[in-house]
Amino acid sequence: MSGMIIDKISALRRTQLFGELEETELRALAERAVERRLARDEILFVAGEEARGMYVIASGALRAFREGVDGREQVIHVEREGATIAELPVFDDKPYPSTVAAEEETVVLYLDKNDVKALCLKHPQIAMAALKTLAGRLRKCAELVEALSLREVDQRLARWLIAEARLRGRRAGGGLEVTLVLTNQQIAARIGSVREVVSRALSRLQQNGLIQIDGRRIIVCDEQALEIFAEG
Repeated sequence: MSGMIIDKISALRRTQLFGELEETELRALAERAVERRLARDEILFVAGEEARGMYVIASGALRAFREGVDGREQVIHVEREGATIAELPVFDDKPYPSTVAAEEETVVLYLDKNDVKALCLKHPQIAMAALKTLAGRLRKCAELVEALSLREVDQRLARWLIAEARLRGRRAGGGLEVTLVLTNQQIAARIGSVREVVSRALSRLQQNGLIQIDGRRIIVCDEQALEIFAEG
């Protein structure tokens, strides 16, 4: 078995959808999977484009977003290594619902939707896993709608900072410290705002003693207080 096929099998095995398949079936799927490498910010597909299949993230990360008439992005969700993306069109035969681009250098495996459908008929647990994945995405979309419609920018930023600090940060001096890898423009795309408003919101959070700012380094002084503020 070639090294490339082994790598593809390993990527498929890490997913919620295909992780329980037998070795022979994983190998057959891996042999049909098409590898694609993306540079940072390279578009994988565009909202409204005909969907012929789905993707497995072998390494890196992808962001799904919609773009307004003014060119502003609203990020819907970000998926990382071991996740799948574009499952919905496999089941409803509609176009891709959002544009997807690479957050960083990323390797994906393309799977034809007919191959995935055939596997679902043979292994109902794949369809159940897909339902679980899509249900999780629906919940995130509901939370996003709630945040955009009912919460102020400062609260949305506070919630995003907590999540980012817990994902990438470290405990230091009684606080939670994280170095922001995104620009304020990119942060704005995640919380439904614009760069200038995010900059002012960061300043207000610091003035209120909830965070300390040192360049791109953020220290969450009181994690509980910031969380209470984020939840309103």
